Amino acid sequence: MSPEVNPFESLQEQIDDASDYLEYSTDVLERLKHPERVLETNLSVEMDDGSVEVFRAYRSQFNGDRGPYKGGIRYHPQVTRDEVKALSGWMVYKCAAVNIPYGGGKGGIEIDPRQYSASEIERITRSFAKELRPIIGEDQDIPAPDVNTGQREMNWIKDTYETLENTTEPGVITGKAPESGGSAGRVEATGRSVMLTAREAFDYLGKDMADATVAVQGYGNAGSVAAKLIEDLGANIVAVSDSSGAVYNPDGLDARDAKAFKSETGSLAGYEGATEELTNEELLTMDVDLLVPAALENAIDGDLAKDVQADIVVEAANGPLTPNADDVLTDRDVAVFPDILANAGGVTVSYFEWVQNRQRFYWSEERVNSELETIITNAFDDLVETYEQTGAPNFRTAMYVVAIQRVVAAAEEGGIWP
Repeated sequence: MSPEVNPFESLQEQIDDASDYLEYSTDVLERLKHPERVLETNLSVEMDDGSVEVFRAYRSQFNGDRGPYKGGIRYHPQVTRDEVKALSGWMVYKCAAVNIPYGGGKGGIEIDPRQYSASEIERITRSFAKELRPIIGEDQDIPAPDVNTGQREMNWIKDTYETLENTTEPGVITGKAPESGGSAGRVEATGRSVMLTAREAFDYLGKDMADATVAVQGYGNAGSVAAKLIEDLGANIVAVSDSSGAVYNPDGLDARDAKAFKSETGSLAGYEGATEELTNEELLTMDVDLLVPAALENAIDGDLAKDVQADIVVEAANGPLTPNADDVLTDRDVAVFPDILANAGGVTVSYFEWVQNRQRFYWSEERVNSELETIITNAFDDLVETYEQTGAPNFRTAMYVVAIQRVVAAAEEGGIWP
């Protein structure tokens, strides 16, 4: 990972790359490179021992031209203002890429949640929810889970908001447990869209998914779900990793068994289905047909990209490649299918959840998965059509062309408020 690479600058560079294939004025494009507003707050929270700790927290609302701000909340010690700004921008173009009616937002707390009890995490979450209360709402800004958050935290935010507002508004947040208004299929949605993108990519490039070798960096929700669903297509998952390192078996790992081991022990280290343990860097540079980076941003920089041997990269994480890595892989003809398409399943099923909350009518998991497949495959078709028509150098640039066109069209139709 290259923490010295500023993710917000990476986002802006990606927009600049796409602008070469768009006929918009500089002022129009410049507006698309900065958030509309950023909340920065300090949360003072009482710990179990009676002491008080202060946590820095953020919420960036990047662009609302296409609908309410939408995006997750992450708990991680490396959360920064620029990271949250970048993530909120990627959400704008992700929603536009798959053509769902949202803008982009993102939030986070600078915290290592492993160091705190469940009751402390609840108080921290509710404190943040209180600060978010004036700027969120089902027609305003709709948070969701992200790194180190899930149904539990979303339920707490929903409850805090509804209690303070004296209302029932399940659509204020998505990624909730089904009993609290969550959608069937939401937990697996991000990994499912990674699988769908990989499937379509192999088909488009004339490659066979059966017996393809796959390495997955990051074995949280998105990575583990993607691994098992790609495995179901006949591919061979040969290596997976988490923060403890990577495990490898040239004959293939059992994706579900590896996840069960990690859930039971808290780590992939010592997994008996592996024949060898590797570093994350060794995993990222393995000679495989498909590489799925599913951890944090900047996992692959320009130097590491020179050693990447995968034929296809499908991004499950947000921003796992730096712009320099993109340039290197483009020059080496490695096909990279971008995060704003590949991991858009989470926000897409969050959209479905929001629709169900608004209607108070809930769908079956079969319908959710079917609707998700339609949206991702249609977006993939839009991507390859634009890639072929514009002569864009890579699939990321082509996807940004599609997304930016949609955001600009919405902005122009709305006009400039005096």
